[in-house]
Amino acid sequence: MASTGTDPFGETEDQLALRELARGVAERSLEPMARAGDETETFPQHAWDAIRAADLFGITIGETYGGMGLGDIEAAIVLEELARADVSAAILAQLTFNGPPRAIEHLGSDALKDRWLPTAAAGDALFCIGISETEAGSAVGHMRARLTPDGNGYRLNAYKNYVTGGHKSRVCLVWCRFPGSEGTKGIGAVIVDLEADGVSIAGTHEKMGLRATSEAELAFDDVRIEPGDVLLAGEPDSNAAFRTLIGHINHERCGNAAMCVGAAQGALEYAIMYMNDRVIGGRPLADLQGLQWKIADMGTQLEGARLLLKRAVHLAGQHGTPPALETAMAKSAANLAAKFVCDEAIQLLGGYGYSREYPVERVYRDIRGLCIGAGTVEIQKNFIGGNLLRGATPSGHAWKNAPR
Repeated sequence: MASTGTDPFGETEDQLALRELARGVAERSLEPMARAGDETETFPQHAWDAIRAADLFGITIGETYGGMGLGDIEAAIVLEELARADVSAAILAQLTFNGPPRAIEHLGSDALKDRWLPTAAAGDALFCIGISETEAGSAVGHMRARLTPDGNGYRLNAYKNYVTGGHKSRVCLVWCRFPGSEGTKGIGAVIVDLEADGVSIAGTHEKMGLRATSEAELAFDDVRIEPGDVLLAGEPDSNAAFRTLIGHINHERCGNAAMCVGAAQGALEYAIMYMNDRVIGGRPLADLQGLQWKIADMGTQLEGARLLLKRAVHLAGQHGTPPALETAMAKSAANLAAKFVCDEAIQLLGGYGYSREYPVERVYRDIRGLCIGAGTVEIQKNFIGGNLLRGATPSGHAWKNAPR
C-alpha cells in the first residue's frame, strides 16, 4: 500500500532494498504455492530453496560465520514481507533469525558458534526449539526434561511437544533441568544434534493453520550431551539462566509480531482489491460507507501494531535484545490486530471469504496459531499489566501518579 506520510522510524536505503528483495521472493516463490502447502500439509521445500537462493537466512548471523550481521529491524522487515504471502514459509526464516542460531551466537561458546552458525547462515539445515511439554506449555516451570550426570557430560531424557519444524530439523535447542533443579531454578539449555542416538520423532500434529510447517513431538531417550553441547547451564540455587533464556525469547516475540503484521497486511490488501473490483447494483463495494469504516478500522489497528513493533525492534539497536515490556505490547497488539483484520477481511468477502479458493481464510487460520506461540496473548497481558501496576513505563515515559 502506498504511504501518505513519513515513517517516523525511517527505513534506510539498505533496509528498503532488503524489503524489496524479500517481497520479490515472497511474490514469486511463496505465494503461488501457499495454498498447496496448506491443503497437503507438505513441508514448503520450495520456500526454503527460494529463501536460501536469495541469501536471506543469514540476516541476523554475524559476518564471521557467513551471515549479514544485521539485527531485529531487518529480521522484522523480511519476516513481514514473507508472511504477507505465506506465514508457514515465513516461519522457516523466523526459526533461523530469532531461534537457536541467534541464541547460539549470543550465548554459546566459540565451539558451538563455529560448528552450527555457518550451517544456519548458508541455509543448510533447519533449527528448532524444544520448550513445551505435554504438561508444561506456558507454565515452563513445570517442565520434566532433565539432564543426569554421565562422566564429564550428561544424559538427556525429555519429551518435547509442539516443536515447530522438529520433524525436518537437524538441530534442536532444548530447554531442560540441570541436576538439582526445582521450579525455575536450574533450568538451562543444550544444543542437540537430532541425528544423535536416542532422538526420535514421536509424531506430528494435524493443525487448524500453519499446516505446511508441522509441529512435532520429539523424544530424547538417554541422549548423550557433551560439555560442549551446553548452551547455558542451570544452577540449582539460581534462576538466572532461566531468566536469560526467557529474555532471549523477546527476539522470537518480535518476529512473531512481524509475521502477524505481514499476514494482516496481505489480508487487508486483498480485501481492498476485492472491494474495488466487486460491483453490486452498478457500484463497487468500495463506495459503501459502512464498508469503508471497516477498512478504516482494519488499517488503523494494523498501523498501531506496526508502530509498536517498530519501537520494540529499534530499542534493541543493532545487536541488543528488544526490551521485555515494549516487546510484550508489540506482540499482543500484533496478534490481536491480525485476528481482527483477517476476520474482517473474511466478512468483507462474504461467502468467498469463507471459501478455501480465496486466501483470507487460510491467513486467518495461520495467524491464529501465532496468538498462542512464543507466549500467549494472555501471558503478554499479565506481564504488561503487572509491570505497569508496579510502576514500570514503556520507553522510559514518566506517567503521572505512577507508583515509585
